Amino acid sequence: MRHGKKINHLGRTASHRKAMLANMATSLIRHKRITTTLAKAKALRQYVEPLITKSKNDTTHSRRTVFSYLQDKEAVTILFREISEKVANRPGGYTRIIKMENRLGDNSEMAFIELVDYNEVYKKDGAVTERKSTRRRGGKKKAGAGASEAAAAGSVAESTAEEVVAEPVDAESPATPEEPVAEATDAQENTAETEETPKDEKKED
Repeated sequence: MRHGKKINHLGRTASHRKAMLANMATSLIRHKRITTTLAKAKALRQYVEPLITKSKNDTTHSRRTVFSYLQDKEAVTILFREISEKVANRPGGYTRIIKMENRLGDNSEMAFIELVDYNEVYKKDGAVTERKSTRRRGGKKKAGAGASEAAAAGSVAESTAEEVVAEPVDAESPATPEEPVAEATDAQENTAETEETPKDEKKED
């Protein structure tokens, strides 16, 4: 029974296990994905995720604490500059473990561990492919009917467009705005003449 055994020692001494996990964490931070055995990947997840959480608070104390685990200046710089910005809004769960085929030599379980925010395939923001909703019965007939209806609608639209274009070109249409204006001018002249005649009569008298 393994009651209370939370740490997998991986068949190594404490110093060897610590050095191995530090090297694996540095590789994961640099390359964003590494392939290893399933047992090592699970141990690495428990080792590296607290360090990523620590990197969200960019202070000298946090950098020195993380450096005491990793012992690599370049990895610490990448962690605090790039990765901490990517995982700023994520409350834990920074890594993903995916199982692979067993190793050929000793048939051990293999897996790759990666940083979640650096995988473009599993992101929700990617383009979603549209699914075609087709039914088993009458799919082709409905498609043909839809095509015929679309063609009929297109012909009707073309005919209406021709009618709309032909209307302004018609030369026989009467010039309605001009005639009332001419009539109005004639009426004004007649009224002017009638107004002038009585004045002349008065002068003659």
